Amino acid sequence: MKKILNIFIFFIFLTSCQTIGNKVDKATKKEEERLGKFLSKTESELKIEFGKPDLVEIADNQSRILTYFDTKFKIKCERRFEIDKTNKVIGFSSKNCF
Repeated sequence: MKKILNIFIFFIFLTSCQTIGNKVDKATKKEEERLGKFLSKTESELKIEFGKPDLVEIADNQSRILTYFDTKFKIKCERRFEIDKTNKVIGFSSKNCF
């Protein structure tokens, strides 16, 4: 009886892990689609959506990196956008944002 109970608990544990993984993958894809819409947009259009950046860095290739921080459920989210010399968004990255 204990073996059957252990197998049942193990099966439920595996199923729930897959469900969580699927939800994270779905949220990550949605985040990438949202941020991808800003590619080739101007810096001012980005600031209309996200506001003033929390951090501005100058990259080696003279482009600027605008970083935005947010916290949800005590998890720190970081979004970074690369802005070229013509003030267009040329890249982005997102960490822990879902």
